[in-house]
Amino acid sequence: MSILPFATVPAPVWLTAVILGYVILQRLAELWIAQGNTSDLLASGGREVAAEHYVLLVVMHAAWLTGLVVFAFGQPVTMWALALFGVVQLLRIWTLATLGRRWTTRIIVVPGETLVASGPFRYVSHPNYLVVIAEILLLPLVFGLPLYAAVFSALNAAVLTIRISAEERALAPVRQVWSTTPDPQ
Repeated sequence: MSILPFATVPAPVWLTAVILGYVILQRLAELWIAQGNTSDLLASGGREVAAEHYVLLVVMHAAWLTGLVVFAFGQPVTMWALALFGVVQLLRIWTLATLGRRWTTRIIVVPGETLVASGPFRYVSHPNYLVVIAEILLLPLVFGLPLYAAVFSALNAAVLTIRISAEERALAPVRQVWSTTPDPQ
């Protein structure tokens, strides 16, 4: 049952398939893009940092998406959650477009590169992690699965705690240089 029963619509199989198919194709395309960007960054002198936690990230996301494929079919669609999920997708596109060739699913540090400070990075240090947090919460809620949303949000929080800590350590030297560089204005 949805959190807000009045905000749900019966979901034909095709609607559930379209929503989940979009997310699956999006993730596959992103992995393909990330792999290319990772190769380019490594070829330009970058180095991967804290690779040991990457498997946790992959397993958690794969389990989340696989479970949704199992549990979402036959559930009504919660329209407010679907609308919010759509807004989050716009933030995802903005974030990835801002990062461009620097976007990857791994932590790659390229000597001499400066931090991205445009787009959503003007407002928050890790906009893509906010997107992922919102997606892992909202997509199960689209299908009226609040317990599923809570469990995977907790797992995601644990993985992101490790991930963001590792990324912050890797970027600390870059942030130090960035914060001591005079503003040209």
